[in-house]
Amino acid sequence: MRIGILGYGRFGRALGSLLREAGHAYRAWDPASEVPAEHRTAGFHDLIEGQDTLVLAVPIPALGSLLGTLRPHLRADHLVFDVGSVKVGPCALLEEHLGTAIPHVGTHPLFGPVSLARAERPLRVVLCASPHHPTAAQRVESLFQSLGCEVLRQSPEDHDRVMATTHALTFFIAKGLLAVGAGAELPFTPPSFHAIARTLESVREDAGHLFAALQNENPFALGAREGLLEALSAIHQSLAEAAESGGGEQLSIPDLGTRSPALQEARDHIDSLDQELVALLARRTGLVLRAGRAKAELNLPIHDPEREAAQLQARRAWAETSGLNPQGVEEVFRAVLRASRSAQGLQG
Repeated sequence: MRIGILGYGRFGRALGSLLREAGHAYRAWDPASEVPAEHRTAGFHDLIEGQDTLVLAVPIPALGSLLGTLRPHLRADHLVFDVGSVKVGPCALLEEHLGTAIPHVGTHPLFGPVSLARAERPLRVVLCASPHHPTAAQRVESLFQSLGCEVLRQSPEDHDRVMATTHALTFFIAKGLLAVGAGAELPFTPPSFHAIARTLESVREDAGHLFAALQNENPFALGAREGLLEALSAIHQSLAEAAESGGGEQLSIPDLGTRSPALQEARDHIDSLDQELVALLARRTGLVLRAGRAKAELNLPIHDPEREAAQLQARRAWAETSGLNPQGVEEVFRAVLRASRSAQGLQG
């Protein structure tokens, strides 16, 4: 594939980095963003003429206008796909402008610049195939799989229904929490708030225009918001009535059912934490490999004994602060560093 990215904002750049790491050459064009010289084209028409696969990485409200400008210049051998977070409207626009003449696919990569920077895995992509272009869907699916992505096929409607009660509601709740001051720096928080704090941080790091797009462009988002507000209003009313009557037992949050014995419960939690540790190690390995590639571009040695010594010293200090045995923690991180060197093909 000769890949061209139209729109080189935060996601366009992130996708470009993912393509480059997987060995795919690409070109990009965006009149409002700086594109590195090695990926830059002379202009809009040069990008279209020179590439056969075009990625539309623009905000959803701009998609229709871009397709209208793009259509007269497209050939039957072009393949076009978008990467928007909403699919019903964009897929309808692709059908309207490209129809049966130009192969096209709707996609939603369930990752972004922040999750890629954190090396979060797995990477998943929802693919909404056009009934007119099954071969195009297979080609795009293969492309994302070559980037290490899991590809899930859904209809645009099924995608947006799921996103309305997950992605859109998450942003809606986060905006409400921020509006009442939940995102401010607080002197202390209970453990139950920690996951919410991470969600707020993740939402605030995302593109600013995404909130409005998720709420206004997803046809199911309004219903999801109304359902949530009705549920919250009912709970609020029940709490007020319970306060007056002295009752309220029925308002407790459902528990997890019959509790396991203490030992089994502890073991279950340990298994869950170990699963998180393995996922974090996988993310760490991805970042180590990324750092190795950056070092190679700078002609720097991969193995850096001085940095490893500094890392171990810092982790011993962290262990002491946390009340752990520094020697034991150092041994754990020595094993982690050995695994990192092995992943980079080094010995030692």
